[in-house]
Amino acid sequence: MSRVTAFAEACAPHALSLFRIVTALLYLEHGTAKLFHFPHVKMFDGLPIFSLYGAAGMIEVVGSLFLLFGLFVRPVAFLLSGEMAIAYFHDHAPWSFFPLLNEGEPAVFYCFAFLYFAAAGGGPWSLDAFRARRAGV
Repeated sequence: MSRVTAFAEACAPHALSLFRIVTALLYLEHGTAKLFHFPHVKMFDGLPIFSLYGAAGMIEVVGSLFLLFGLFVRPVAFLLSGEMAIAYFHDHAPWSFFPLLNEGEPAVFYCFAFLYFAAAGGGPWSLDAFRARRAGV
């Protein structure tokens, strides 16, 4: 095994944690834009909290915070993956088959990123990993 491969394999779990943290921070913006108008997105002005988009905003904020801290990563990521699949087929797919044309690339990317976290977990920099270490697992 080469040194580069050994180094990459040693860094992989930490890269997973970093990918989870960055993805959660980016996704958090979608929820805060819907619920708190920060950052401001004109499309979400006057958004009723008890609407489909309001519910999505709540799921995005709460789910992002769980992912950010790495708590219950697998079930939360699975839920978020489903939310993004629904978002894609509800909002984007009717416009075109191609994600590039229907502006659905972010929804597809988040869907599969969250599906990956559901399978891989949160990595070593997560509260789940901390809880497992404390439990002696």
